This record gives sequence, structure tokens and C-alpha cells, in this order.
Amino acid sequence: MRARAMRDWKPSATHAALRLRARLNAAIRDFFAARGVLEVETPVMSQAGNTEPNIASFALEFSGRTDGGPRTRWLRTSPEHPLKRLLCAGIGDCYELGRVFRDGEAGRRHNPEFTMLEWYRLGMDHGQLASETAELVRMALALVGRDASVEPVTYRELYLRELGLDPMLASDDELRAALGEIAIDPEGLTRDDWLDLLMTHRIQPSLSPDTITVMRDYPASQCALARIRASEDGEPPVAERFELYLGPLELANGYHELDDADEQRARFERDHRVRQARDLSLPAIDERLLDALAHGLPHCAGVALGVDRLLMAMLGTGAIADVLAFDFTRA
Repeated sequence: MRARAMRDWKPSATHAALRLRARLNAAIRDFFAARGVLEVETPVMSQAGNTEPNIASFALEFSGRTDGGPRTRWLRTSPEHPLKRLLCAGIGDCYELGRVFRDGEAGRRHNPEFTMLEWYRLGMDHGQLASETAELVRMALALVGRDASVEPVTYRELYLRELGLDPMLASDDELRAALGEIAIDPEGLTRDDWLDLLMTHRIQPSLSPDTITVMRDYPASQCALARIRASEDGEPPVAERFELYLGPLELANGYHELDDADEQRARFERDHRVRQARDLSLPAIDERLLDALAHGLPHCAGVALGVDRLLMAMLGTGAIADVLAFDFTRA
């Protein structure tokens, strides 16, 4: 026990990994400075929380004067809402590089607090921003003498190629069958849950480690905060969203941003109904974001990228502790 206690004070990452993090942070700032994108800082605590049913937020109680505001505050899972409020106020292209927090996410690839890079580009759609995101990842890889090819592919194309299955039209039974021998308890799982399981268990492990896969145009049911594009020729509508993978590791998630306050409220309320059905906490809906959207969000696309995940890929490690000064077990 004494020997373990003596070890636990030491960093979980090597000095070389911590120096690489500093180099990456500087390179990210140079990347955006060259493009005229402004760095900003937004609150870590907020009155509203993330309503997404599959993300758990940390809540805390403020003991001081609140001037009529709620005592319960939420640690941000992303800076998305305040960044969009800045966009509605006319700040222009902007980004934030900072800590975010997610409850219940601790393990080999997850830490309850981690570093997220999130940015928004006016006048871009999700395809254009996906290309810029791939540029940033290639810039990061160059810091360690690596490169990767970029493969753009639609959600539908990827599932058809890897599984021989159309994710837009396949039945729930066909989705379950495509998992093969992978045993999953079906209790409470929806169609989108089965699609996600196919991605994490069947498709991601097969992605080439030297390829940046940019998957775009999701099923409309997975729209999150993205716009939905009507289909042509009777095809299903799609969410204008992308995810970027380096090999099997998911690094980024981006949207052609929804700018309709009424539709956004409906999505928040739908999240609440799902959370209630699952007996989960109900973070307050962000009324300030809705007011900002009603004022007007400029046409833009936004993306969040996991910096720790990117560092893991750069160093070729599967353990997030290897890129953190002190991981959750040593914090």
C-alpha cells in the first residue's frame, strides 16, 4: 500500500506527452489565427444543462447569492450553447479550447473531465467544415511525423460497404442480426441504438489506422442540433451532420447548424421525454440559447473535437491516461 501511495502522486503521462500537448495547443491556436478565427472563453458552469439523453451532466449547488436564479448549476459537457449565443450577438468565426465534463464516463478511453476544441465557421456547411477539420487533424499528425489520407463517405455508403446493409431502410430485426455473435441486451434499445452499436462494434474496428474517415449525412432521427435536408426522388431525409474518425478512433462531431428556435425547443422537449422515460435527471432547457436563436443565428457550421483523443492517436496509445497530466484515478 505504501509503495502504491508513493506512485500515485506522479503524473499519468510522460513528460514527452505533456510537451506534445503544449505543442498541439500552440499549433491549434496558430491554425485558427491564420484563418482569422477568434479564440473566446465561455462559462464552465451554467443554469441550463445538456438534455441529450445519452450524455450525463454533473450538477452542483451554489451556496451564495443567486439574485433569483437557480442554485443548481451544471458543468458544461460542451461550450456549444454559449458559443452560439456569441454567434447570434455577431462575434463572427470563433473557437474555444477548454475543459468539459461528463458524468459516468471513466475508463481506458474516457475521463470525466477532458479537453474539447469547438469552433464555428460562418457561411460554411457541414461538408466544408469537415474538410477543414481533416486539415487540422493532418496538421496535428505532422507534429509527430505522420500523415493520413482523407476518405469522405456518406453514412449510408459506409454501412452498405462494410455491412452490406442499408441503414436508412433495413428493419430493426436486420440491424440486430447484423451484429452477428455480439450479444447485446435488447431491453429499451431503439433503432438508433442498434445503428450506433453496429458502428462501434462492427464498423469502427475495421477502419484503416492511416485513414481519416469523414462520415456525413446521418439518418434524420440522429439530427441532434443539425439541420435536416429533405430528400430527392423519395429517398429518406438526412441530418446535415458529420463525424470524423482517425482509424477506429472517433475524434470529431460536427453539424450544419440548426437556426430555428421553435424546432430547437421541440428537440429539447423530445430529449426531456426520453429522459423521463429512462428515469434520468432533467437538466433545465437553455432558454437563453432559444432567445438567441430567435434573434438570429448566422448561417454556419460547427464542430467539436476531442483533443485528448487526438493526442492518443498521435502517440499511438489506447489509454487516455497516457495523455493526461493526472487521470481520474490520480486527480
